[in-house]
Amino acid sequence: MSVGSLFLISAPSGAGKTSLVDALIKAANDSKGDKLCVSVSHTTRQVRPGEIDGTNYHFISSQTFIQMIEKDDFLEHAEVFGNFYGTSKAWVNEHLQQGWNVILEIDWQGAAQVKQIMPEAISIFILPPSLETLRARLTSRGQDDSAVIEKRMAEAVSELSHYPQADHLLINDNFDLAQTGLMDIIHGCYKPSAKEKVALDTLLQSLLP
Repeated sequence: MSVGSLFLISAPSGAGKTSLVDALIKAANDSKGDKLCVSVSHTTRQVRPGEIDGTNYHFISSQTFIQMIEKDDFLEHAEVFGNFYGTSKAWVNEHLQQGWNVILEIDWQGAAQVKQIMPEAISIFILPPSLETLRARLTSRGQDDSAVIEKRMAEAVSELSHYPQADHLLINDNFDLAQTGLMDIIHGCYKPSAKEKVALDTLLQSLLP
């Protein structure tokens, strides 16, 4: 049995990372040809409407999280917006050994931690088509008030500055094209066109002038 690959997918809040990953997993399940799964992180944040413990996250207390850190249970862990997130080291290694390609939905800090331990991991950064689109997506979710949205926008600009650390960059403007690009990366056949490279360079200049 061949060992699976680890993929680290990062993006600022509102860039569409979770929607893309959900679509990838559904496509893999429908085709039954790809052993593709998402690691379910542990977090200390509150459960949001519609989320299920053990499916979206493992929701645990801060005390339990600290105990897991002390036992070296996490492949990576980080604090984001005042809450802690961590990835189970044992779960990831077990699935990789079983031949699964494992996706970590992770912030740039966590991706950097994993890369230090597992440099063979493939990192992908999802970019929004513009800051205006990003703000509109955050607002349309209806989950945060204006103060939180402003905080997330400021954090997004900071996160975007770390894009050079990623192995691959994808723009989530056209969802279907972004999904295809993401699947091509996982299959090891992603080759952006000259037009896509120009669009990427132009976008990066507008996002980070």
